Amino acid sequence: MERRVTLIPGDGTGPEISEVARECLDALDTGIVWEVAEAGAPAIEKYGTPLPDATLEAIRRNRVALKGPITTPVGTGFRSVNVALRHHFELYACLRPIKLYPGVRSKYDAIDLVIVRENMEDLYAGIEFQRGSAQAQEISSAISRLAKKQIPPDAGISIKPISEGRSRRIVRFAFEYAVSHGRKKVTAVHKANIMKYSDGLFLEVARQVAKDYPGIEFEDRIVDNMAMQLVQKPERYDVLVCPNLYGDILSDLCAGLIGGLGVAPGGNIGDGIAVFEPTHGSAPKYAGHNRVNPSAMILAGMMMLDYLGLNDAARRLETAVAEVIREGREVTYDLSAAGREPIGTREMGRAIVEKIRGGRRGRGN
Repeated sequence: MERRVTLIPGDGTGPEISEVARECLDALDTGIVWEVAEAGAPAIEKYGTPLPDATLEAIRRNRVALKGPITTPVGTGFRSVNVALRHHFELYACLRPIKLYPGVRSKYDAIDLVIVRENMEDLYAGIEFQRGSAQAQEISSAISRLAKKQIPPDAGISIKPISEGRSRRIVRFAFEYAVSHGRKKVTAVHKANIMKYSDGLFLEVARQVAKDYPGIEFEDRIVDNMAMQLVQKPERYDVLVCPNLYGDILSDLCAGLIGGLGVAPGGNIGDGIAVFEPTHGSAPKYAGHNRVNPSAMILAGMMMLDYLGLNDAARRLETAVAEVIREGREVTYDLSAAGREPIGTREMGRAIVEKIRGGRRGRGN
């Protein structure tokens, strides 16, 4: 059956890894038909905006998108396209599987956990006031009056909203994911010992929701302790549910445990709409060099297949990626063992395609 999916190649190395991922997914013969849409640097040059209306409409129409990385300027320029997409489509759940594949260099033997991150509020809500602005001065005055706290006049201000409704929604998403994927435990991450009215609310709601899932173990961890626990004994954790900022930071920490962002996919999921992507940056200095690891982009495609209910195809794709990584003969420089010659992005993609096709032949198809 035909299934239309929006493909956003992105910029920097995005087009290269997007093309490789597309070839791998096409080799599965799932009936996916791609509608290519632009975002990032190419869109700015062509439309004067990093996120054209036509791209938003393509995502809205198809309900599922696979997106390559997009450069976000630091400190200046446009705000993150990723954040814009999350807010535009209310993609409230960021799903980050953290899985160690044999053959990847790591200090650990086995890691398999999932981070569920709330996407819509917390310090990433985008409620900011520039240093020295009239708005910042007004906010400072209100805080001085209401909280008896003095904010320096040269301070920029960001607001951290955490609501009961959105906390309940993301915690329930985490428990439902645990149930549907055979997970055993959910851990809520917070700083409720200090931020009692924001993180404290998140924890309170998490404890309430946990009562609806007696078959899933529940616990909570203070975020700084959680960071230490993940480094010391990651095998003790299963599903972590986090407010926005903590989820972002812990996702990258956990990616470091499994070999880096090159093998770390992610999905941003709302009610009936989802965007899947690698979690690394666009690495513009490597654009066109046929050098970067395509695994995260391909594994994002695997997550997309799972979301679409194409579970057998998802497992075949993941198995092919895992076998190529484990064998270590046809992998990019970041996965290549000492003394072994690495290959390029496209060549690694072809090796994965061959595994897919070989697996299909092996089942008599």
